[in-house]
Amino acid sequence: MRLIRFLKILTVSYRFGLEEFFLGHERVRALSVLIQSTLFWRKLKQPRAVRLRLALEALGPIFVKFGQVLSTRRDLLPADIADELAKLQDQVPSFSPLLAMQILERVYGQPLKLVFRDFVMQPVASASVAQVHFATLHDGTPVAVKILRPGIASIIKKDLALLDIGAGLVEALWVDGKRLRPREVVSEFSKHLHDELDLMREAANASQLRRNFEHSPLLLVPEIYWDYCATEVMVMQRMHGTPVSHIASLRERGVDFKKLGRAGVEIFFTQVFRDGFFHADMHPGNIFIDAEERYIALDFGIMGTLTDGDKSYLAQNFLAFFKRDYKRVAQSHIDAGWAPADTRVDEFESAIRAVCEPVFDRPLKEISFGKVLLRLFQISRRFNIVIQPQLVLLQKTLLNIEGLGRELDPDLDLWKTAQPHLERWMSEQLGWRALLRHIRDEAPQWGAMLPQLPRLVHFQLSEDHIHGVEQQIERIARQQQRMNWMLALLVALLAGLFIWQL
Repeated sequence: MRLIRFLKILTVSYRFGLEEFFLGHERVRALSVLIQSTLFWRKLKQPRAVRLRLALEALGPIFVKFGQVLSTRRDLLPADIADELAKLQDQVPSFSPLLAMQILERVYGQPLKLVFRDFVMQPVASASVAQVHFATLHDGTPVAVKILRPGIASIIKKDLALLDIGAGLVEALWVDGKRLRPREVVSEFSKHLHDELDLMREAANASQLRRNFEHSPLLLVPEIYWDYCATEVMVMQRMHGTPVSHIASLRERGVDFKKLGRAGVEIFFTQVFRDGFFHADMHPGNIFIDAEERYIALDFGIMGTLTDGDKSYLAQNFLAFFKRDYKRVAQSHIDAGWAPADTRVDEFESAIRAVCEPVFDRPLKEISFGKVLLRLFQISRRFNIVIQPQLVLLQKTLLNIEGLGRELDPDLDLWKTAQPHLERWMSEQLGWRALLRHIRDEAPQWGAMLPQLPRLVHFQLSEDHIHGVEQQIERIARQQQRMNWMLALLVALLAGLFIWQL
């Protein structure tokens, strides 16, 4: 089976002329000439990036998802390829409703009618890993049932093995192969893909995000019904809304797009800087707008996390950008160890200024974060800056936010909208609010230690304790004296040997 799959990959690669990506190396230049002379029947009129996208779509859902992940790595890919791969859509034919019913009955160990009062056999959504059906619980609660695609684990295992082989070839044969680190990219993709195969993990992600925004007037997250969840099945609250990509329908409803744009920015910065836990797959297909003009988040298979150090670093850099303090940005990279210690701050500052200064005081419609990120990554390569893996998902999310913002409110000033949220967060981290929070967090430990304090002080000051310390000091002094005698004896022996030799 793996051989058949490999032959299909080769066939699709030849059809779309993908040998261009690895036959440019001098080691296989003769092979390149041979292939081009024998495949004269091909007509490759489209650019290489378009041909790569079409080839990935022809190879199936796993390769489509891999292309989507690659599109976020603008630090690794040329701009034309990254832009084209970003157009990949995860649209997969649904699997048989009868097969879905069999999976549910196997998971629950009883007939489907005993689990759900009603179950809609026709799926409402289908993707590469799972598909969704609507159903109703016996108490009348409307739910959405997400079912893992059967046999997907073995398919993923085979395709990942082939992707790893391909990454090795790219690393060996392509001119920029080693710099692009293709094996690391495949490994990163494998991790996220295997996470998506466990719907209990996705359910836990949804539950955490819902708890973070429990009383928020901006974002709704469906409730998880844990009694019906398993590794292959996730049952959640059915949400009602209009896809955010249906601009015409939202306009007919009289939705305030400027308000939506501002709310989207606030949701993003709240997830990143307050919680350090953010939805990392916020493309328009996963976002709806309800009747009260609140966002509805769906599909929680890919989530990003940031440490307190990451959040602090990002917030300081964002604020420095807002204030156009590029020297501080450059210095913070060096202090964090992301840039080499011998980096010249003035040169680094100048390079950052050249990228960021042109985008200030402009509405969102005149800014391309994709291009800004690309130029920043070019600076990263020039100054040997290490790209932090935990920030790749954040970059992907920021690009999604940019696309969403352009649809809703092209005149949105992202900087002015975000700055108050960042300044408030920094105040909470460094100001008097931070002091109160630390006191509150440490209070339980202090409460446990205070009753023991008199006993600990008495023990430290007691005569027995002092006598014990004196005995330890005397023992150390005797050991030191023995060491001195042994050292003197050794010196005497060495001197005797030296004299004897003479």
